[in-house]
Amino acid sequence: MSKAYSSLDIINARVPSCNGLQKIEIAPQGKVSQILPMSLAEISKPVIDVGGDYISLGGVDLQINGALGLAFTDLQVQDNELLSKICQFLWQLGVDSFVPTLVTTSVENIKRVLAILTDFIASQKSTSQRAAQILGVHLEGPFLNPQKRGAHPAEYLLPLTIDNLKLVLGEHSHIVKIVTLAPEIDPTEQAIPYLNNLGITVSLGHSLATAAQAERAFELGASMVTHAFNAMPSLHHREPGLLGAALINPKVKCGVIADGQHICPTMIQVLLQASNYEQGLFLVSDALAPLGLPDGVYPWDTRQITVTSGAARLADNTLSGTTLPLFTGVQNLVKWGIGELESAIALATTTPRQAINISSGIENALASQLIRWHFDKATKDLTWARLIDSLDSIPLQINAKLNPGKV
Repeated sequence: MSKAYSSLDIINARVPSCNGLQKIEIAPQGKVSQILPMSLAEISKPVIDVGGDYISLGGVDLQINGALGLAFTDLQVQDNELLSKICQFLWQLGVDSFVPTLVTTSVENIKRVLAILTDFIASQKSTSQRAAQILGVHLEGPFLNPQKRGAHPAEYLLPLTIDNLKLVLGEHSHIVKIVTLAPEIDPTEQAIPYLNNLGITVSLGHSLATAAQAERAFELGASMVTHAFNAMPSLHHREPGLLGAALINPKVKCGVIADGQHICPTMIQVLLQASNYEQGLFLVSDALAPLGLPDGVYPWDTRQITVTSGAARLADNTLSGTTLPLFTGVQNLVKWGIGELESAIALATTTPRQAINISSGIENALASQLIRWHFDKATKDLTWARLIDSLDSIPLQINAKLNPGKV
């Protein structure tokens, strides 16, 4: 936080989960110290009037496969500098933190990447705040149903057993945050409790689970669904399947890719309404290595993907992911007129944090983390900027007169 803004109040701000306009107090150490309704606010220091714009934490991306040409599955020791650049790049895209996702690959590859990321995460504690922090690793495979593997290579899929889990996790289970698995391939029902006991969130995906099988998996401790609708049976009136079971379970949150390719906007609206809007959903980018690079043809494991307008497909036209950033999903929801503005913002900032049980409020957050969202009523465009960066173009107001509600 720059010296000029070492202590100030942000007034006439809208904050997710707070009713009406708020005053956000920034303490001298650059942290949010208090949030008060404007009706109770008093001015005792310089203020910034954001005129009814929303203020939120930055985004958390729980499913991102790479960026700037690097697939996290291909990470090598010599890529540490590039990984640092990716963290800085994602910060510039509004992402506070993320969970690098490893798609199905060999056990040797997984172990190598986990070892590299263990060291990198430890080194991040002393780095600049203007870089997205790595929260841990998301293993999307290799414990998937072969019939719903999608773009995952079949030769590296493994049966879901405790021995195979121990083999894959090795000595680095402490940095694995999420494991996506197909519950129906574990007849012993041991895998989910085992992972939960290690502190790992279990997400169901790439699965043919019936509703009954999914309900049992949730009883055992699974609490997430990986990219809802994709790589699972569609909702059906006689067999609601994995997704149907998830939508009626208040303890389960579903990841959604809102790029306009993975799910039709109408079906996203169905998901939102079925799950009480942000209560049961969160946005993910599912971005691949070409995130930040132009459209074109890029390597993808031993194959190639073609990226067109942000959508990545294999040679057989299988959708393998996207190259659009997380906040594009928020902007898409607003553009499509789906849900309230506050809900759209929460889906990328609040609910991903809730899904992995980390603090989701802005109290005590660093001011440098805060995002300012502006909705243009004339153009219907939603734009965003890091709050501290946006302040440079706004003059400080000394002893400003408060006009709560008049924005």
